[in-house]
Amino acid sequence: MLSIMTKLGWFFRQEWRRYSIAVVLLIVAGILEIFPPMLVGRSIDAIGLGHMTWEYIVTTLLWLAVITVAAYIISYIWGYKLFGGAFVVEKLMRGRLMRHFLKMTPSFYENNRTGDLMARATNDLQALAQTAGFGILTLLDSTLWMATLLVTMTVFVSWKLTLAAVIPLPIMAILVSFYGGWIHKRYMAAQDAFGDMNEGVLETISGIRVIRAYTQERAVEKQFADVTQDVLEKNLAVVRVDSLFEPTIKILVGISYMIGIGYGAYLVFHNELTIGSLVAFNVYLGMMIWPMFAIGELINIMQRGNASLDRVTETLNYAEDVPEPTNPVMPEHPGSIEFRNVTFRYPSSSFDNLSDVSFTLKSGETLGIVGRTGSGKSTLIRQLLREYPTGDGNVFVAGVPLERIGMDRLKSWLGYVPQESFLFSQTIRANMYFGNEHATEQELKSAMAVSAFSKDLNFLPEGMDTLVGEKGVALSGGQKQRVSMARALIADPQILILDDAMSAVDARTEAEIIGNIHKERSGKTTIIATHRLSAVQHANLILVMDNGRIVEQGRHEELLSKGGWYKEQYDRQQMEAQRVEGDEEIG
Repeated sequence: MLSIMTKLGWFFRQEWRRYSIAVVLLIVAGILEIFPPMLVGRSIDAIGLGHMTWEYIVTTLLWLAVITVAAYIISYIWGYKLFGGAFVVEKLMRGRLMRHFLKMTPSFYENNRTGDLMARATNDLQALAQTAGFGILTLLDSTLWMATLLVTMTVFVSWKLTLAAVIPLPIMAILVSFYGGWIHKRYMAAQDAFGDMNEGVLETISGIRVIRAYTQERAVEKQFADVTQDVLEKNLAVVRVDSLFEPTIKILVGISYMIGIGYGAYLVFHNELTIGSLVAFNVYLGMMIWPMFAIGELINIMQRGNASLDRVTETLNYAEDVPEPTNPVMPEHPGSIEFRNVTFRYPSSSFDNLSDVSFTLKSGETLGIVGRTGSGKSTLIRQLLREYPTGDGNVFVAGVPLERIGMDRLKSWLGYVPQESFLFSQTIRANMYFGNEHATEQELKSAMAVSAFSKDLNFLPEGMDTLVGEKGVALSGGQKQRVSMARALIADPQILILDDAMSAVDARTEAEIIGNIHKERSGKTTIIATHRLSAVQHANLILVMDNGRIVEQGRHEELLSKGGWYKEQYDRQQMEAQRVEGDEEIG
């Protein structure tokens, strides 16, 4: 219990005014609730002694009314302050998580499943918020409020009766301590299972077309049923322990009542206690039922909150693979790009994915990267994007080592279009403006023209305001790639990177796009990784990759004269293009 309070100490220090007001008012409200039973007890004694008068009744009723109104106002204020703090900590922690997610590199998402991350950003934060709100309430009620009642019962009623009535409390403390340990372990397992279920749902929705194509609906249903059964069983394991709290407390409270009534009657019989005091004592004993329940709720909530905070903290403590440089260098322009003996291996790889890569690309030139699948084209590009820690060797941009350039400055130079295009579930217009929200309508039209998307508008139901659906499901593969390309072009980046970004586009449209880029981006650096050699014929430098190495490099004509893989592949693609054109003419 103290563990979660210590871990959230930073938040309580930050919001100390809010919680100070809530705690003080909660104590005041508790003290006010002490007086009504006392007034009732004294009224009963007054009736027994024949001292009750009309003036006494009116005065007592007025005091009860004042106390009730004051307690109502005070309870409203402390409730607003205390439970408002729960929403504040949830907001702060959710903001921390989102900032952390935005800083993380691909290796983080390779090691952490999306469904589990969603569970930590939703269920776990809700449990944490409950700890900062209802948890604090149960903490105060099970300690300060119970202490206030015990002091009142001891001082103003009978210390003997109070001591006898609280005999069951140590037993309760021992039992709820055991229950708390069980809940922590089982709740951790339940939250992990919930993350697994989330991941399964996400994969099913994302891959629904593949599932239907292979008629695997029944198999997926069975798999999901097994996952949900596991979630159910783990949550029932939590509930089985949680359900022990109430009956345990009810039994012990019942024992306290039996002691209070039995021993209280004995004290009244021996004139050590008045009837009014016994009535007041039993009212106080009834008021102690909630603090006793609060002990169980406290252990339950704190253990859940502690488990959830541990899961969230585990995510937040994941160190950045590519941290911001301590003293970043901020060149005005990217200038030339130089790879000098770069060797790189992915964290999960057992071999070098790039080996001794060296080349220089001057500012304003175009670089083509070609090679068979898995040759290292995308891996080379990712070195510029700084998605992974640098390996051996050096990458220089504007003569400055890449790892010393500020991340924001580096990203501001780059426009990146991957093969697997991602579109937000918004309109086409919104997706394009994501590249530059301050772009003009003319700049938008220019970007669409370069990416050859303008002609598609006539076939879309609402033109630029057509909703693309989740991840662009309403568009074809080629349309998604061209929208992504327009999104990058509208930013007018100093370095445009196309990583096989036209794989879903037909050869004729690709030639149109390449021609537009060559014309519109004259004097700006462009990097094109592709399988179609026609896309890089105009490049100032072409790299031929194989098994992470540069096996050939030069201009188009130079590579053709070498008679290597490049010429062989170029001839094959030319023959294929001629065959397709012949088929079209026949058709």
